Amino acid sequence: MESIRESANLRELAYVRLRPVFGRGTRSIPSSVLTSKSHYRQMNGPNSSIETKSLDFVYYSDSEEDEEIAAENSFPISCNFYNCIQNRRRGCHRNFQSMRLSSEYGTRHMLSNSMMKEHEVKIGNLNKVFSSQWLSHKQVIFGTKCNKLGVMDVSTQKIDHIPSLQSSERSRPPELERGINSIEINPSRTLLTTGASNSNDVAVYRLPTLDPICVGENGHHDWIFDQTWIDDQFFVSGSRDSTISLWRVTEDMVDQVTNADIPTHQYMSPLLTKKCKSAEKVRALCYNDRSQEIAVISLNSYIHCWNVLTMKQLMSKKLPHTLENCCLSTDEDYQLYAVGSKSHTDLLDSRTLQSVRKIASRNAGCGIRSVSFKGNILTIGTGTGLILFWDLRASKFLESTINSNRAVQLKAGRGWVQRDDLYMDPYHGNRYTPAIYTHCYDVSGTRLFAAGGPLNNNQMGNYVGLFQ
Repeated sequence: MESIRESANLRELAYVRLRPVFGRGTRSIPSSVLTSKSHYRQMNGPNSSIETKSLDFVYYSDSEEDEEIAAENSFPISCNFYNCIQNRRRGCHRNFQSMRLSSEYGTRHMLSNSMMKEHEVKIGNLNKVFSSQWLSHKQVIFGTKCNKLGVMDVSTQKIDHIPSLQSSERSRPPELERGINSIEINPSRTLLTTGASNSNDVAVYRLPTLDPICVGENGHHDWIFDQTWIDDQFFVSGSRDSTISLWRVTEDMVDQVTNADIPTHQYMSPLLTKKCKSAEKVRALCYNDRSQEIAVISLNSYIHCWNVLTMKQLMSKKLPHTLENCCLSTDEDYQLYAVGSKSHTDLLDSRTLQSVRKIASRNAGCGIRSVSFKGNILTIGTGTGLILFWDLRASKFLESTINSNRAVQLKAGRGWVQRDDLYMDPYHGNRYTPAIYTHCYDVSGTRLFAAGGPLNNNQMGNYVGLFQ
């Protein structure tokens, strides 16, 4: 258990546990040094005159007995990146010399050295890709505004379309359909939730086979904009009707469907549905496991916090910027929320909802359409086809090692857009660029899937690209 705790505390380092095979041990440091509190604070020197001076505050360090116990339970480690690579090459990382290597190293290296190249994928005449997730190292699932669910093989670029699950007669569809706005996978990666045939219902599939499990009905009256998993069975959905609903997919439901002789799916109702106070149209939400809270943003420029254990709304706070707050992401390690608006990306303290930093877009008014955290890198998808990268530690845009005066950015291709009157009016004389509505990294962090379409709501088009 002690090694597991230390591994969690060392999550931001590249390290390998050293066990000598022959001869003397190699140069290393005890893991207890890096995980102890004394490593992160300035210790009092041995010659400090504590007894002769009057102090307002005294911090007492751990007792010698506790330090001896920690030293016995610790193990020698190396934080050398080269040792990690050599350990993996020898195959010792499986059982003998455990190691941990953050995927952020690969992401940062490839971005700063301009190694990520765009590979545009043609998906026909589908309209606007709103959501996406990596299913495996070679498959990506995405959802479109025209209510199409597709699985793309990144090697062959072949796309298999998954039929949308039909709602029952008891479900009342909204006046206008919106399509698939969100795709979320539970922590154990056994279930996937997305939109059903009606934009106000949810659909649940089993992974990795994508067998249909159930359709959630009567939770919302309008479009479902976002969903988030709490654990392997419970998830929450947020709707344009300013409500959030709690759903549960039990093991019995999965077993009944998978053991049935005839392929079918079940129907379920939400455990509860609650109105989000001070909210007009819930736009995005995410779950913070560290604080056990659900963060919700609404189109009237408010962020709301819900206690996930009691499903009660704790607080609401006005966002720093008022226009087009449409995307949200969380970083539990830094306890931050990232909110994308029309011209800024706001970083908020998840404990107090106070603004920590306001990141102005490099192109004024371009619109922030998707945000995500990858270690210490905040990835920002804009409405002008640019993908920007903010370095959380340096508090500036990620710089290129090839040209230190230039910030790293990825530029999307043209994609497909329907050439009609709507196309000619706003883009006449200007080069059309798609908006990046969704993006996601694979497990290794060396491949980035980005997709979207025209920023104009009534304009048809799409864009799908793989940067690797």
